[in-house]
Amino acid sequence: MIVAVGVDVCDVARFVAELERVPRLRERIFTPEERDLPDASLAARFAAKEAIAKALGAPPGMRWHDCTVHRISGSAPVVEIRGTVAARAAALGITRWHLSITHDGGIASAMVVAEGPDRPRE
Repeated sequence: MIVAVGVDVCDVARFVAELERVPRLRERIFTPEERDLPDASLAARFAAKEAIAKALGAPPGMRWHDCTVHRISGSAPVVEIRGTVAARAAALGITRWHLSITHDGGIASAMVVAEGPDRPRE
């Protein structure tokens, strides 16, 4: 059963300019394995994290590092959650994530579907 959806878009050039303007932003938003990705991929990961936050209702106190987007060659990206993100997902009954990310023409975008267990039919 679909519990929630989230969508986000990010202007790659604007995002990169913000990373350059605020030197610690990269470390604040991204986990160590994400930090060295190309700029467009970082913008797409940011859009993915924003989409996930939106699906969770943008709870206060959510930590960026409690969500990692893994790239699996030849497969859809995988969302790994822990801490504050996992707690909010559990509270909403979310047990599975479906994520699509892309970047082209200077825009990065992400769409996430949060799924929970099927409800029994009445």
